[in-house]
Amino acid sequence: MIRVSNVSVSFGSRILFEDVNLSFDAGNRYGLIGANGSGKSTFMKILVGDFEPSTGSVTIAPGLRVGVLRQDHYQYDQFTVLDTVLMGYQELWSVMQERERMYALPEMTDEEGMRIGELESAFADMDGYSAEYFAAELLEGLGIPVEKHSVLMSSMIGGFKLRVLLAQVLFSRPDILLLDEPTNHLDLDTIRWLENFLLAHKGTMVIISHDRHFLNTVCTHMVDVDYKQISMFSGNYDYFVAASTLAREQLLAENARNLEKVAELREFVARFSANKSKAKQATSRQKQIEKIEIQEIRPSSRVSPYIKFTSKQPLGKQVVALDQVSKSFGNLHVLKGVKLEIANGEKVALLGVNGIGKTTLLNIMMGELLPDAGTVTWGKSAQPTYFTQDHHETIPKDTTVYEWLRSFDEQADQQTIRSILGRMLFSKDEVHKSTEVLSGGETARLMLAKMLLLEGNVLVLDEPTNHLDLESIDALAKALAEFSGAVIFVSHARQLVADVATRIIELTPKGLIDFTGPYDEYLTKRDVLLQA
Repeated sequence: MIRVSNVSVSFGSRILFEDVNLSFDAGNRYGLIGANGSGKSTFMKILVGDFEPSTGSVTIAPGLRVGVLRQDHYQYDQFTVLDTVLMGYQELWSVMQERERMYALPEMTDEEGMRIGELESAFADMDGYSAEYFAAELLEGLGIPVEKHSVLMSSMIGGFKLRVLLAQVLFSRPDILLLDEPTNHLDLDTIRWLENFLLAHKGTMVIISHDRHFLNTVCTHMVDVDYKQISMFSGNYDYFVAASTLAREQLLAENARNLEKVAELREFVARFSANKSKAKQATSRQKQIEKIEIQEIRPSSRVSPYIKFTSKQPLGKQVVALDQVSKSFGNLHVLKGVKLEIANGEKVALLGVNGIGKTTLLNIMMGELLPDAGTVTWGKSAQPTYFTQDHHETIPKDTTVYEWLRSFDEQADQQTIRSILGRMLFSKDEVHKSTEVLSGGETARLMLAKMLLLEGNVLVLDEPTNHLDLESIDALAKALAEFSGAVIFVSHARQLVADVATRIIELTPKGLIDFTGPYDEYLTKRDVLLQA
């Protein structure tokens, strides 16, 4: 369905990838993975047709409909939410528009009557009679209620606009789906709905995602951008990790054996090449050396940060208590009478659909927002540090990475600051980088560096995995799971929740569900708990 032939991309002397030859076949679902900056998005743009490679070509079988997840927040502002989705099937949308214009005519000529017949036939062939129902079904599945379907896109906030655009690309049931981070801004329930939809869809898919669980559930193949090349593996993400690790270890072992053999042969040649009686043997050994191939070992673009949270002082038994906390914004009641206590050693995941009040609860807990009613009481020994969701706004634009981090501890010496930044993958030169030009991943890592420096005994994190690559997410999950203090976090990354949480608190329209135990066990009991 998609054939990639001899594709290379370079920017000056920097090679992203070269000599890529791949075939994306019908019905398979490919996860496109790689470290941030490795070239995933560039390769996706090549598949989409938005970027011209330095060499090579991409061929898509003729007659196939291609759906691309676009993330232009403003393109459809003048259209309603439902119409924006319907526009995803452009041929049907054109027929619908012309059909509507024709039926609005006060009178019709014979020619116009014949045209109406043609339009009705095309409309039926494209399932036009069920189109609005299907579009509405997609929107509801993606968490957009019926009352929002007739409002203008300009009235929707960013995260929900992206849900509409995702519904738009799914609506046309394309033969090929190209999705860049489709789970961004989705809550856990909506991600599960999307997984089920994609599993039922029969087309070919290429998906960029940093959600390990999503990749494991949906994908049949992995396409890995690393070592300046792009390789394809059968199986989901966990299979890829096992297979690629084994292949790398085998290559290193083979090279080590060959290098050892070459060293032995060279020693023989050096010792006996001048000896007439051993000259033939020395020549033979030299020929053997020439036949031994030492594979080039390219450095991986994958680098994991070193994250290990420590505390300056021990944490007492009580961490934080909320008593009858309520908060409204105008007529919107977000939190009502929230009562909970968190103890030392607990790793609490706050869950709930988008807009239910998770961030509001954390902001009230951290004193960033005042409640309308109720109290928040921290334990006497608690020293919380906060990873905010809107960290792009939290970090000022008129400073450098080094200066911003040091502002949280003026007594810290240069070596300490540089060491923490180095652990978070900021190179010697990058510590002086302006905060204004930081990428999303760099900003997230800088926020984590702040938490490492402050050494709080309570870690509070709101969507910390946004913009992090899979290696950084895995390192963060390990560090949070091993942390000796308390952790309170909001995340839509199910693998992080499953790896870290020892207690689940889900905010629902009916109130809190409070469950002590791992996330997988919670899922098996959730339906019963929701009805309690």
